[in-house]
Amino acid sequence: MTNMAVVHDTTLKPTKLELLTSWLPTQPWYVGAGGAPELSKAGGFRLDDPDGEVGLEFMAVTDASGDRPVTYHVPLSYRGAPLEGGERALVGNTEHGVLGRRWIYDGIHDPVMRAQLLALITGNAEAQDQNASDAVDPSVTASFSASGTAANVSGGPAAITLLDVVNGPRGTDALVAVDATRQLTLTLHRVLQPQPEGGPTSSGPAELGHVSTVWRLADGTTARGRFATVHDGAPARTTA
Repeated sequence: MTNMAVVHDTTLKPTKLELLTSWLPTQPWYVGAGGAPELSKAGGFRLDDPDGEVGLEFMAVTDASGDRPVTYHVPLSYRGAPLEGGERALVGNTEHGVLGRRWIYDGIHDPVMRAQLLALITGNAEAQDQNASDAVDPSVTASFSASGTAANVSGGPAAITLLDVVNGPRGTDALVAVDATRQLTLTLHRVLQPQPEGGPTSSGPAELGHVSTVWRLADGTTARGRFATVHDGAPARTTA
């Protein structure tokens, strides 16, 4: 049985937004003009770690520092000890009012997050409310079109081998092997774009699946768009 994540009503020092204010401008997909970001939470969701050890959050944060607001997708993993080999992916450390010192990582580099995101896309996990414990988030939708591969990626982090991560101006691609003959590219859409009503359900012929949800716009309305997609094989484009 999956261990349900508990959302604690407590403090973080520094806060996630404070850490992201320093971290976001260092990323190649950040489109700010050079000043400090002015960040606010715009939405997101959580996933459960089956072992109950790693916190997994997919945050949408809006930067209002430029001529127009820009909303970024920042998946974060929270750990009680350093992630082996994860130094370059560290967003920062924080003191949690209940759990103590936490290491916060850019989640695409965390094997637990990669496994659970693929499980969500393939129908083997449910998105959880960002702000409440034991509450499914019905606004998150996912689809996948390769049933045989879905079975291969449901075995957790040990069943998925990371081959490469490319972080560039258009987003982040993680190339993974799910068995001896099959490779998939997990793409994070870092700058969120609203999906037009009645628009195409696939972003390209090689897309196997995706996850989408809603976020709040600066005018108080909501938009829906893709947070992540899965493609067959190696990336068709480079993000560098």
